[in-house]
Amino acid sequence: MTDAPSTQGPLAPASLLPKRRRSLLLSLGWLRDLLIAIVLALAIIAFVYQPVKVEGTSMAPRLSDQERIVINKFIYKFGPIERGDIVVFRYPRDPGKSFIKRVVGLPGETVEIRRGVVTINGIPLREEYVPMGEQDAHSYPATRLPADHYFVLGDHRRSSNDSRVWGAVDRSYIYGKAVFAYWPPERFGVIESANGEE
Repeated sequence: MTDAPSTQGPLAPASLLPKRRRSLLLSLGWLRDLLIAIVLALAIIAFVYQPVKVEGTSMAPRLSDQERIVINKFIYKFGPIERGDIVVFRYPRDPGKSFIKRVVGLPGETVEIRRGVVTINGIPLREEYVPMGEQDAHSYPATRLPADHYFVLGDHRRSSNDSRVWGAVDRSYIYGKAVFAYWPPERFGVIESANGEE
């Protein structure tokens, strides 16, 4: 029997393992960490963020046709939907399709459009995000929004199919908020909300 440390068996210190074996264990450790990071990233993408492609010009100039953006699917689990948010939702007339619009009216508010001017509870909404020359002169009768319903409009009013046509969107249909644009490169950046209030 000897007091010398053994280099054999599973309890041997890492510093006494053969160099090749130490290198292999280190590589396996890095591979394990990489796989965990990938799984976590995929989980975050699957449950929190989702890349989507904008189709159409109803949100121009803020969002352009074929632009790639990221939506946050988790944000409304903890916070309210706010006026000015650009939201993605299932189209009420065909839930198999998704639309992207800006929230203008909130539950319990009275929305009216007078020759293109949106009013909330009788007060005109300041909408600097609507491009000059793309406003329209249509009107919409004063309508009180039910609980959990949101009035949504496209910024490009003359080419938008929105709540003026098919009414308010039920909260359960809204599943994400546009938060970031990443393609094309010149559009790269955070997508800001704009509530239109003074």
